[in-house]
Amino acid sequence: MVAIWAYSWIVMKQVMRWAGPFDFAALRFGLGALVLFAVLVLRGHSLRPPPLGLTLAVALCQTAAFQGLSQWALVSGGAGRVSMLAYTMPFWSVLFAWWLLRERPGRRQWLGIALAVVGLVFIIEPWHALGSSQSTLLALAGGGLWGLGTVLTKRMFELHHPPALSFTAWQMLLGSLMLALVAWLVPQRAIEWTAGMVLGLLYAAVLASSLAWVLWFLIIDRLPATVASLSSLCVPVTAILMAWAFLGERPDAAESLGIALILGGLIIVSGMGLRQKR
Repeated sequence: MVAIWAYSWIVMKQVMRWAGPFDFAALRFGLGALVLFAVLVLRGHSLRPPPLGLTLAVALCQTAAFQGLSQWALVSGGAGRVSMLAYTMPFWSVLFAWWLLRERPGRRQWLGIALAVVGLVFIIEPWHALGSSQSTLLALAGGGLWGLGTVLTKRMFELHHPPALSFTAWQMLLGSLMLALVAWLVPQRAIEWTAGMVLGLLYAAVLASSLAWVLWFLIIDRLPATVASLSSLCVPVTAILMAWAFLGERPDAAESLGIALILGGLIIVSGMGLRQKR
């Protein structure tokens, strides 16, 4: 799962040569939703949609906004840098949970957030020309809306307990329709249906948007929560290494320090310590 999701950032960056960000995101999640609905049919599960209000809210935040903004950020930003900024989602989740669910952050969470803020300063490097500030802001906004979508998803499962696969398929379908509307309204470059574009779309839709979600469900079901959380944090780190290897995106000293601080903050916020009970 980590390898599939990490390499998807490389694919998402590369396909920007042949398609606009919103066109690609809409196609990716539309096709991914069809794959998930096919899985539901083959497994004999109900296609009844979950409660529409929260499903629409999660689709807007978690699929349309997060994925659309992240794909847009990749137009001018590096794949490794954008993936790390997008994966600041747990920090935003803590803050949104405080606001919406009245879950007040503890000292550990505040320490993790403080480390992340310092790390962001080193990644943005405000003492230099801003340069890719647009990409940075888009990736952070995407991570923030993903965090809000995570809190809304938690509320959905607390109130209505929908089947996870069905809920994922419906919110992905609704999110892809929102992305299609944005793609229709916002001028973009025409899609070039090259072999690279088709292969990138199939990878992002079938592997990253469908198979990886099934693997994620299996991880959550069969492994401890700590291991599952650790595996998700490995995605941006692996994406940074892959971007270095495949795209030549080598972080400078300040970015490397910022990445390390954000990763440390993520580990603290996720509650993962060195000593675990067997």
